[in-house]
Amino acid sequence: MPITDWPRGERPRERLMQNGPQALSDAELLAIYLRVGIRGKSAVDLARDLLARHDNSLARLATSSLKELAGTPGIGLAKAAQLQASFELTRRALQEEIKERGSMNSPGAVRDWLRLYMGQLPHEVFVALWLDAQHRLIASEELFRGSLTQTSVHPREVVKSALQHNAAAVILAHNHPSGTREPSSADHQLTRILKETLALVEVNLLDHFIVAGHQPPPLSLAEQGLL
Repeated sequence: MPITDWPRGERPRERLMQNGPQALSDAELLAIYLRVGIRGKSAVDLARDLLARHDNSLARLATSSLKELAGTPGIGLAKAAQLQASFELTRRALQEEIKERGSMNSPGAVRDWLRLYMGQLPHEVFVALWLDAQHRLIASEELFRGSLTQTSVHPREVVKSALQHNAAAVILAHNHPSGTREPSSADHQLTRILKETLALVEVNLLDHFIVAGHQPPPLSLAEQGLL
């Protein structure tokens, strides 16, 4: 049954206007965005299908490729592009919060941004969040990209980028596509080398996060006492 045939009090858009977006389920919110369904399925049904194909996880959905999104029957490239645009707006909003409030004042925003940015990448990336003296974001930068198993990070290039951004501090992050958050011995060694190298140019390494998928929060090496 199409949503237009539902009682007004049960339609997602009307419920949102009456009770606010927080009253709606993930599927209902997606349905408002999708607007229409397909033959035999309402927009809510279509939204449920889309979520089911992504482990019923919005974080997993938000990091899906255009091809993955469009692979759900009834979505297509146009709706997939719209969804990717909305997720990118969310990432930019989180980045803006980090920039305005400072990374140390919004650690949750940092973790959320990292999960959305790299949580489901099939390859390793190494990212730097360059900060000023007040720990406000200057720029986020993907410094290195590697294979599924390892990535090579060159301290000289990290220092060069720090100087280019005139950074006073940095938060580093990389992902483990394998899904494990536990830092490897190579992670420990790299963190130590980068901390010592960056200190030579008076850039403070505040934290190094490990991102492993979309479910667990990124692991902070600083919180683990490893910095």
